[in-house]
Amino acid sequence: MSVIAVPGRRVLADLVPGSLARDIALVVAGAGLTGLAAQVALPVPGSPVPITGQTFAALLVGAALGWQRGGASMVLYLIAGVAGVPWFQGASSGMPASLGYIVGFVFAGVLVGWLAARGGDRTPLRTVGTMALGNLVIYAFGVPWLMAAAHIGFGKALALGVTPFLIGDAIKIALAAGLLPAAWALVKRK
Repeated sequence: MSVIAVPGRRVLADLVPGSLARDIALVVAGAGLTGLAAQVALPVPGSPVPITGQTFAALLVGAALGWQRGGASMVLYLIAGVAGVPWFQGASSGMPASLGYIVGFVFAGVLVGWLAARGGDRTPLRTVGTMALGNLVIYAFGVPWLMAAAHIGFGKALALGVTPFLIGDAIKIALAAGLLPAAWALVKRK
């Protein structure tokens, strides 16, 4: 049983044997996965925020690791990137225009992990709801930061920082809705 898992409330990471060393390794691996996924990027014309794989990774990390490890993993990703680890989009670090979205990863990771521990990743429909809520949290932090960083109003921030990403987010949510319940089904067969 995990050092930080709640009895009766399990996520996929709780199925991996170990304790504190395992939890630390999972937190570091989750941050690393998010950093790697950030390098998969498609520029959005006119927007300082590209479409990346990091949102998908952040939400998957939250669901797979649970709220404590998932949140810790995203805190590590955020702090290390601001401190200079070049694992934000385009191998960058520091405080990009997309930093608000990255801050949102922390809170989304916690929420998605909390919901996953309560079965929010066990069926495709529940996973869609869980991931959609996670995305909303990311936007709730990202849009105000984009407004401040780019000196734009709310409508322009929505046009640059939300609207171009909705189709990509829907695809990522659909992928998660297939992956997470499939992982649980595979585990139950063993």
